[in-house]
Amino acid sequence: MTNVFCPMIELGAIIPGVVLAYFPIKKHLKLSKLRLFPVMILSLVCLCTLCGFVCYRYNLKSFVLAIPIVLALSAAYCCSLKTSMWKSVSVLLAVCGVFACIASITRAVDSITFPQNTTPWFEIKSAVLFNILCWMFVILAWYPATHGVSELLDDENIAQTWYVFWILPIVFIGLNLFMIPNNRQTLYTGRILQGYIIISLALLLLLAWFIAIFLVMANNLNRNARLQQENHFLSMQRERYENLKTAIEDARQARHDMRHHFNQISALAESGQWDQIKEYISGAVERIPNLDVHFCENRAADSVIGYYCALARREGIPFQAQAALPLPMADG
Repeated sequence: MTNVFCPMIELGAIIPGVVLAYFPIKKHLKLSKLRLFPVMILSLVCLCTLCGFVCYRYNLKSFVLAIPIVLALSAAYCCSLKTSMWKSVSVLLAVCGVFACIASITRAVDSITFPQNTTPWFEIKSAVLFNILCWMFVILAWYPATHGVSELLDDENIAQTWYVFWILPIVFIGLNLFMIPNNRQTLYTGRILQGYIIISLALLLLLAWFIAIFLVMANNLNRNARLQQENHFLSMQRERYENLKTAIEDARQARHDMRHHFNQISALAESGQWDQIKEYISGAVERIPNLDVHFCENRAADSVIGYYCALARREGIPFQAQAALPLPMADG
């Protein structure tokens, strides 16, 4: 009778996998966590129970139903998030890769502990061990997932990195699936079982190491991207400052020349030379510098617009901007 629970418990390892997948990306949920997680956990328990019973009834290997279940849950997972598809799929593949390695380790332990097992799933003790190992990894990965990985997912500077990360977990998932023996007795031939244990442990450690290396590399690239953005913004502010200095100097010169203009206009008016006055005023107006260098009250936006305005004027490119951004609200 206990055999009926073996595939159910074995498939129950999907639950910690789903929980781990939501850890780093919970800020991007489309639904409230209070509404999503209770329904999700209850649905997963019912689904694993039903599929486990089907495996028992028809003597099927659990991963035969686990694959379509994971594919369906993956589609639901991506639909429940507001982040990019590449990031969502990469997180899913990383979790699947780790759990595939844990399954291989459990398979090796089950083969050592229960050599007489002829069922296509784990013995109940091995199935419980499988779930325990999965939940232990979830606990160990909680802090890095909710801090380091979460911060990386929130940062948009390095979205292109996620286009290549998926290759890594797919390779490890493929290796673990390839290692599943068609005939359980194959593991007891020579030293295959010892090698199977060592390879399973090595794959898990290598995958964890590669993921850690990726996170460190991605964080460094993010930091460099932010520094480049800051340097570019500082250069724009410096250019803007130089333009303001030039405008202020032109205004000072214009005020200095104002008395001369008034004296000249007064002399022409006394002699009744009205046409010369109009011509003089027209020429003086053309020589007045354009001091329209202020676009909006938001200093950051004003600096950016002013930078490109000066760049366009320098290259002789027509430039027109209209901005209505208020001052940023003070904190508190």
